[in-house]
Amino acid sequence: MSQLSHLAYDLLTILGPTATGKTQLAVQLAHKLNGEIISADSRQVYRGMDIGTGKDLGEYKLNGKSIPYHLIDIVDPVEEYNVAQFQKDFQKVSMDIRKLKKLPILCGGTGFYVKAVLLDFQLSKTEPNKQLRQKLENWKLEDLINELETISPGASANTPVDTKRRVIRAIEVAKNRRQKIGDRDNEIQNPKSKIQNPIVLGVNYPREVIRKRITARLHERLNNGMIEEVELLLKNGVTHERLDSFGLEYRFISHYLQGQLSRDEMAEKLNTAIHQFAKKQMTFFRNMEKNGIKIHWIPEGDFETALGIISKG
Repeated sequence: MSQLSHLAYDLLTILGPTATGKTQLAVQLAHKLNGEIISADSRQVYRGMDIGTGKDLGEYKLNGKSIPYHLIDIVDPVEEYNVAQFQKDFQKVSMDIRKLKKLPILCGGTGFYVKAVLLDFQLSKTEPNKQLRQKLENWKLEDLINELETISPGASANTPVDTKRRVIRAIEVAKNRRQKIGDRDNEIQNPKSKIQNPIVLGVNYPREVIRKRITARLHERLNNGMIEEVELLLKNGVTHERLDSFGLEYRFISHYLQGQLSRDEMAEKLNTAIHQFAKKQMTFFRNMEKNGIKIHWIPEGDFETALGIISKG
C-alpha cells in the first residue's frame, strides 16, 4: 500500500472519449490504490457483446493480479437496461466496495451514466408513450435530434443522442415535462448525493492521435471476430431492430449483414461515425465541467500524472 490516503475520496472516476485507454489507467490505479472497477459503459452490461463494446477483459490483470470489475455482463441483450437501473446497481456495488475498505473506481465513456452518478439525478418516471414511439420509430436519427432540439433547445448537448432509441426517450421525457430537458440538472439533482467526495480524471489525446487510434482499433476488431459476434447475436434471437439500438458498431454491421452496405462501405461509414461520436463525447464532458464537475485531464492517460493529482487531494 502506498502512502496515499486514497480513502479521503469515496469515488475515483476515469472518463474520456473512446479509444483513449481508460481501462488501462483504471487497472493501474486500482492495483496501486487497492481499488475495484465499476464499468460506466451502457453496452458492456450486455452478455455476448464483447468485441463491439471493447470489453477487453484481459486488461483487468496486472503483474499477475486480477483486478475485480463490476457491471459487465449482467443482462442479456434482449433485456432493457437504462440509466436508472445503472444508478441503483452502482449504489449497491460501490457501497459493497467501500465496506471492504477499498476504493470504487468508476470507469467508462458513457457520459450520462457518469453524470447521473456524480450528480445523483432523481430520474424522471415518465411512462413509455407507445403511440409516440410508433410515430417516431421510422424517423432518421438526425430528424429525431432536430425534433428534440425544437421541443427543448440545448437538450442534445446534455443527453445521449447516439441512438434513435435514446433520442426517442429524450423526446418522450421532454414532451411529458413540457420544459427544457437541458435544465434538468438544476431540478432533479439530489443535493444530498450519496457520493460526497469524488475525484474525476479525464483521459485525452490530441485529436489526430485519437483518430488514428480509433481507425486502427476498428480494423483490428473487424478482422478479429466483430462481424461474427453480431451474426451470433442474431442467431441467438437478437433482432436487427434491437441491434440498431445498440449503437454504431452493431448498427452498421447489421446493415452490412442485411446487404444494405458492402463490407468496405460499412467499414468506412462506421469509422467516420465513431470519429463523430468521439467528438460528441468530448462535448458532453465539457458540458459536465460547465455543470460544476471538476475534471482533471490527464494527457495520454499517464499513470504518474494521475497518481500525482490524486495524492494532492
